[in-house]
Amino acid sequence: SIMDIASLTVKEHQRDYVAPAIGILARGYVYRDCNAKVYAFEEDGVVVGTALVREFTDEPLGYDLQQFMIDQQYQNKGYGSQALQLILDALRKEGRFDHVELCVKKADTEAIHLYEKHGFIDSGYVDEDLPDSLNMICYLAKKDS
Repeated sequence: SIMDIASLTVKEHQRDYVAPAIGILARGYVYRDCNAKVYAFEEDGVVVGTALVREFTDEPLGYDLQQFMIDQQYQNKGYGSQALQLILDALRKEGRFDHVELCVKKADTEAIHLYEKHGFIDSGYVDEDLPDSLNMICYLAKKDS
């Protein structure tokens, strides 16, 4: 439920990296014109994480993974990796765009490592407003099965 998502929290040092869960839900509403989707990830009926994906409405068109969090009680157990894989698979299946981008704080090395493991690379784009952040991109080309 929405309340389950809203109650998710991250570790103290991660609060600089991700919006509070209630803020992620609010953004889902704010970005509804950008086809925003808020995902909830469950394990045994318990919500363990959430993410927000919206679409860029200007060129280059693509998916924007805006917020991605796993509750602090469930971190370092592989849920982040599973959840990220589910998102990428869902976007690949939907197939509206060929890539997904995200912005991550350079200090958030755990997250960067996770994203790299799933095929994200430095896009080379630098946002002058966010000099402490890294812009990453993952191309969603269908894997040959």
